[in-house]
Amino acid sequence: MRAYAIACGASVDTAMDLWRQARRGRLRGAGPAPPSPQDIDGVEMLRAGLRELYELAGRPSVRVMEERAGAGRLPHSTAHRILLGRTVPRDAHQLTGFLTACLVASSEHPAWVAAWQRARGKQQDTAPSPVPLQRRVPHGRATLAAPVRPSVPASGLYAAVLGPVRLWQEGEPLSTGSPQQRALLAALVLREGRTATAAELIDALWGDEPPSQALAAVRTYASRLRKMMDPGTLVSESGGYAIRLPGQACDVTMAMHLTRQAEQMRIQGDLQHARTLLRHALGLWEGEPLAGVPGPYAETQRVRLEEWRLQLLETRLDMDLACGLHADVVAELIALTSAYPLRERLRELLMLALYRGGRQAEALAVYADIRRLLADELGVDPREGLTRLQQRILRADPQLALEAMPSPTDAQAVSFIRPAQLPPAVPDFVGRSDVLAELTGVLTTAAAGESLPVAAVCGPGGVGKTALAVQAGHAVAQFFPDGHLYLDLQRTTPEAALAAALQALGVAETVVPAGLTERSALYRSALHGRRVLVVLDHAKDAAQVQWLLPAARGCAVLVTSRRRMIDLAGAHLVELDVMSPAEALQLFTRIVGRPQSGEHGSARYVIAACGFLPLAIRAAACRLVARQAWTVSDLADKLADEDSRLDELRAGDVAVRPVIEDSYRQLSAEQADSFRTLSSSADSFLSLQQAACLLGCSVADAERLSESLVDAGLLTSIGGGAYQVPLLAWLYARALPCP
Repeated sequence: MRAYAIACGASVDTAMDLWRQARRGRLRGAGPAPPSPQDIDGVEMLRAGLRELYELAGRPSVRVMEERAGAGRLPHSTAHRILLGRTVPRDAHQLTGFLTACLVASSEHPAWVAAWQRARGKQQDTAPSPVPLQRRVPHGRATLAAPVRPSVPASGLYAAVLGPVRLWQEGEPLSTGSPQQRALLAALVLREGRTATAAELIDALWGDEPPSQALAAVRTYASRLRKMMDPGTLVSESGGYAIRLPGQACDVTMAMHLTRQAEQMRIQGDLQHARTLLRHALGLWEGEPLAGVPGPYAETQRVRLEEWRLQLLETRLDMDLACGLHADVVAELIALTSAYPLRERLRELLMLALYRGGRQAEALAVYADIRRLLADELGVDPREGLTRLQQRILRADPQLALEAMPSPTDAQAVSFIRPAQLPPAVPDFVGRSDVLAELTGVLTTAAAGESLPVAAVCGPGGVGKTALAVQAGHAVAQFFPDGHLYLDLQRTTPEAALAAALQALGVAETVVPAGLTERSALYRSALHGRRVLVVLDHAKDAAQVQWLLPAARGCAVLVTSRRRMIDLAGAHLVELDVMSPAEALQLFTRIVGRPQSGEHGSARYVIAACGFLPLAIRAAACRLVARQAWTVSDLADKLADEDSRLDELRAGDVAVRPVIEDSYRQLSAEQADSFRTLSSSADSFLSLQQAACLLGCSVADAERLSESLVDAGLLTSIGGGAYQVPLLAWLYARALPCP
């Protein structure tokens, strides 16, 4: 409106005043009439009518609505969910609170209550009848179908919470009692057999203000529920209660089972079967989860289950697009983006569907709309994936066009690949016995299946992290029968690394999703139930690694990085230092052979001139082997010149200077200045006080900068508040301009 007024040369203040009046229905002869409750005939119309009342009230904040409605009538979180279309008022008390918050006259409340009752009744009357699971659609005959609800089992006990909380015994419905009793039933069912203490149940039902007889009420509800169930179903343990249902005797566990099956079918490239399974999973939702159940626990679980439903819906729509159903899903996506205007994944899917249908301008308009909405409502920009899609649409990226679907037969032929990507172990690997034993001990705990072991090896460039990781990987390979993934993260993005990992695990290239979040989720699904070792080499930081961590127990992760991964949650950190003199001499002689008599001193000088750094020792030894006319003494003489030493430590691709240079380039400007300043000292050993004097700052700032250089692998902490600039890094810094 502001932009329109400016473009017309009109008064912005006058235009905004007219706009506000129109929104409130105060401008005679203009604007929509207030919605009529008599016209409402269904839940969707009720949602639209309530939203319109909110718009006419001037869009008050949910906190204001909570205050207007009165204490306890309309929690702000519930108002937010009603406005997003995720639910409708659960009872007349909550509905009239919403009407009061929207400034609707009390004389109009009875008509709205009648409309609410009419809509709720129609929802129950038109609930889908039980339909057995359908066979999958043959390949090449994709169709868009509505969600299908599997039938209630004809035998045993069955519980449902993805809608009204209900129980069936032998296919016959049971009475679940009062709202508080249903709340207890839902809390126990959702714990999936785990015991809930009485205190936890009281908190779940009443929150911070339980009634004086809360414990007695819980015991009464539990006793009533136990009487209607088979013996041993509702059990008492340690002063608490648990409901033990057989597998898939609850709609939540059935939805989880169908979702896992769908993920496996998707991984194998059988999208038709995956879509069918997801439709059945989505069909288990019957309106609002835990409908009419009071208590803070139920409110939290409602939000969680609704979010899960939306995620499954987005996954199904993604597969619909992959099956070429872009024209069919546009209408559904438009309705969903209207109901959930801030959900960016739905906007992304709508943009892609419109673009594939030849509606490029409309696809770009969707992006413009979400960008404006996010800026107005939250003050943020769209996420990277959405922006990247807009750029691809602008340049008409040919990869956005629909590709041919893989046949299930072809996909299944590669669906169970056992990756074996570990590089060969270094034949002349020596030393490191203690740290190698430490790593193998951490990684083999995966066999117990209790957690996901993550070991992170850090150290300066050239210290031998990759060689150690490969050696450790081969040592524990027998504990990971489903394969070994090796990903070099030095020159790649998390998106590209995930794509490579998915294809190595047998995921068809055509079903690898575009978004980083979606790829990471599919990667974890592909590893579910497998025992795979994942080696992530040359990681930049913990944020890069997080996307590549499996969720499945039985897997293990080994990370190498020049930075200390102190922010990688749960990781076992191993700091790798330069070799001991004995190990360094052993590596040198393993490559060049045992020195001749009289050259042992020259050999010890060579490894000392290399700073006991494995990469430098290997470069020097390989150069000596390539120069058969040289002796060890000749090599020592060449390394004696400190100004040219880094140039001498090169043998083909094995070179020291590029490694140190790469670490230096990753420093911030402040860190680079500090590194050059500290390296200007004649003594490579520095106390914190000396560092503070050189840097011209406080001891605290000197410690902060020094520790950041330790994290970057260009400074070594030797304890007691003292540091050392590694020899070869010190030589490199001497050639840099002074700060």
